[in-house]
Amino acid sequence: MNSLASPTLGFYVQIPFCASKCSFCNFSSQVERSAAVYDSYLRGLEAEVAQLSRQAGDVALLTVDSIYLGGGTPSLFGAPRLARLFSVLRARFTFAERCEATIEITPNSADDALLAALLPLGFDRLSIGAQSFDDRELRSVGRLHTARDIHAQVAAARRAGFGNISLDLLAGLPYQSEASWQRSIQQALRLRPEHLSVYLFEADEKSRLGREVRRSGSAYHADAVPSDDFMADAYQTARHDLTAAGYAQYEISNFALPGYASLHNRKYWQMKPYLGMGAGAHSFDGTRRWSNLVEPKAYVEKLAQGLSPTADCRSLPAFERAEEFFFLGLRQREGVRLDHARRLFAGLSLDPWERRLRDLASEGWLKERDGAFSLTDSALLVSNEIFERLLL
Repeated sequence: MNSLASPTLGFYVQIPFCASKCSFCNFSSQVERSAAVYDSYLRGLEAEVAQLSRQAGDVALLTVDSIYLGGGTPSLFGAPRLARLFSVLRARFTFAERCEATIEITPNSADDALLAALLPLGFDRLSIGAQSFDDRELRSVGRLHTARDIHAQVAAARRAGFGNISLDLLAGLPYQSEASWQRSIQQALRLRPEHLSVYLFEADEKSRLGREVRRSGSAYHADAVPSDDFMADAYQTARHDLTAAGYAQYEISNFALPGYASLHNRKYWQMKPYLGMGAGAHSFDGTRRWSNLVEPKAYVEKLAQGLSPTADCRSLPAFERAEEFFFLGLRQREGVRLDHARRLFAGLSLDPWERRLRDLASEGWLKERDGAFSLTDSALLVSNEIFERLLL
């Protein structure tokens, strides 16, 4: 099994609860602050942990070297529940002595007491959903924090001892301008996080704001969303400023100071094994992908009945795994190597992908160096179109 070529495993835990639902959010999260609901969901997670070794097979025997709690806002779960979850995981699985453990928080969602409790639990990395340092932009999409709160949250995390902090920024928010975007970047850089993610707003049907933009409406401030050209320029501005400040772009949307690239996220792009837990979580063992029921109540009810929460599971034939290898790998600035692909997919002809890679290189979308293909700078903004050309 290809996954066993990797000696380590990643965990993703979905905590799909928020204090508010942002208009741009296209994730399967819900507004919930009920302790009873949180406790019920935790019991579901504990029950799923007990099932994972059967579902995952040999992969469950690998050493865990990364765990990522996403959402939602996992910090709302509170330290006692997080401690209980970690205790159950450590009792069932083998953890590396050095395990990258990330938890997503929003400004104001992690007070001093929680931050002080997270480090002893093993969390060594915070991912903070800043999105913007402009208060009008934040209000327009329903964020509950201000720019001042972002600064205060980072300061509190530093006082607690966190030396690995990531900030998210989102280009394309309503009322965003070239000047406000530049200010957001500069304020983020002033905080000197070890990691920065820069995303572009996507107008899709899964978010209220996205649906309104697609129908050219004005609700949720959709008529104040900047143009695609603005977002393209904003992305290039961020790339320039972050690179100049010493951050290396290691993936299309991710930048890090030396030594701080996300170990967990790289597992996704490098097709390393990871197990997902929680409503809507996804897993990959090297040959199979499976996902859980999305709705938290249905997820919990299944597990309470002693049943699996898996909604779908499929084995990927070798050619599909090869497709994923190329388009996921090209998300990374280091790109993909043909010799690595040949070792992973021995017995499968890679000629169709090699031809397409060389065609894309001749057109200026990829560059080739020592057998490695990677996106050129001009290809970053049209990467999805390039990836589509790698699909057979």
